[in-house]
Amino acid sequence: MTTAAQDAIIDATAPVVAEHLEAITARFYPLMFERYPEVKTIFNQSHQQDGGQPRALARSVLAYVGLRKQPAEARAAMAVAISKHVSLGIQPDQYPIVGECLMAAIGEVLGDAVTEDVADAWGALYGELADLLITAEAREYQAFAQRPGGWTGTREFRVADIKQESEVIRSFHLEPVDGKPVAVAEAGQYIGLRLDVDGTIAHRHYSLSGCDAERGYRISVKREAGGLVSPWLHDKVKVGDTLTAYPPAGDLTLDDGQAPVMLISGGVGQTPMLMLAREALRRGRQVVYIHAARDAAHHAFGGEISALGAEYPGQLTHHFIHEHGEGGNTSGLVDQALLQRLLPGTDTQCYFVGPEGFMSAVDGYLAALGIGTDQRHYEQFGPSRPLQAA
Repeated sequence: MTTAAQDAIIDATAPVVAEHLEAITARFYPLMFERYPEVKTIFNQSHQQDGGQPRALARSVLAYVGLRKQPAEARAAMAVAISKHVSLGIQPDQYPIVGECLMAAIGEVLGDAVTEDVADAWGALYGELADLLITAEAREYQAFAQRPGGWTGTREFRVADIKQESEVIRSFHLEPVDGKPVAVAEAGQYIGLRLDVDGTIAHRHYSLSGCDAERGYRISVKREAGGLVSPWLHDKVKVGDTLTAYPPAGDLTLDDGQAPVMLISGGVGQTPMLMLAREALRRGRQVVYIHAARDAAHHAFGGEISALGAEYPGQLTHHFIHEHGEGGNTSGLVDQALLQRLLPGTDTQCYFVGPEGFMSAVDGYLAALGIGTDQRHYEQFGPSRPLQAA
């Protein structure tokens, strides 16, 4: 816990730290990788290069500064970070590394402004934040391990089947090597993988597009041009290979109500929607499923959704939009008029995932149609950041 004197220092210096926080976090990651190269494999380096990861860290620190005296709100603000840490198997002994390098970065950027008292205050603040995250993550690890089919740490999975879903998306069915059941993940969650990519260790998150307690999990991966991991998965991984997985995590899960559900996706953003659709239908809820693809060749899971519609007649409505060519219900882009036409009502719970610009546009359209912030749910595949107005 910070002292009253430390709180006063934090409040007095917070505006200066906030002003320079992106510079601090941008310096923090290279510094940490220099001092502790073994942690570099945890991070997606493309998110380092485009600045996404440093900005996400900066927002998390600022959020905690503002909410540090409100524990429930602070934990809620850290929910995304907690889920990602769980899916990477982050452990308590890694937090001192982050604290050391973050304080060093603050000292480098702010220079003489960081007196001994200022350093002590911000070090204590980081200690509070670390304790919050460690406690929450331990709770998540324990809860998952105690579930039927749960586990602690990593677990080996065999690639049991591979299916090409579209020109750029390939599904991998993963079955546990030990042959035992796996814990059923919540619809909308993702799983973390630790991969040896031709001698380079990399960690990645992939949304679960399917889950079966007896068989295992399904992930569906888009080939990213110039990427390290996705081309390797598409080109090198074959049936019979083993992959190392962490427990499922993530907060893009179905709400507890009975209101209609609208699922809106673009491109590979469709992957979490498949399980969300099945779960909502299983609960007897009305579902409107909207998916936008570049063209027919890039449209994955069309047959799977059509089959689901036949399984739940009158309960599932699906609408496919192709930007180019034929094959969808309509052509062009998702717009407000389309959403207004398909929206079951203003009580609808809306979930949307896709490219950043797509999500920003959809968020604005839904807001304009009277859908409140507590009814608009989304997740970003990279570092989380606020959606920008389209």
